[in-house]
Amino acid sequence: VQLQASGGGLVQAGDSLRLSCTISGRTLSTIAWFRQAPGKEREFVAGINLSGVRRNYLDSVKGRFFISRDNNKNTNYLQMNRLTPEDTAVYFCAARPQAGISFARADYYHWGQGTLVTVSS
Repeated sequence: VQLQASGGGLVQAGDSLRLSCTISGRTLSTIAWFRQAPGKEREFVAGINLSGVRRNYLDSVKGRFFISRDNNKNTNYLQMNRLTPEDTAVYFCAARPQAGISFARADYYHWGQGTLVTVSS
């Protein structure tokens, strides 16, 4: 299984970005995005189940970020709106075969390489 994330970049506060993550090898039940800012722990940002019906978000991104997936393309997306400098981080997509959206990094077995999002004020 390989995860390939893309879509990061440098934007200004208030702008939007859409991250993409393509998974090759197999379809995995639960997809999530994590992020890691300099000097901080990697944290859960958003997760989605296989059907796309269930989604969970970090409180600070609720209402601004939206996770989705296209199982036909084995691709998932993180739409990020109204970005702030506090959203600056390396964003990682992650996946696990089990159902259930976990907030714990250790519960995800497959990881992408990360894509850098920088939001200037």
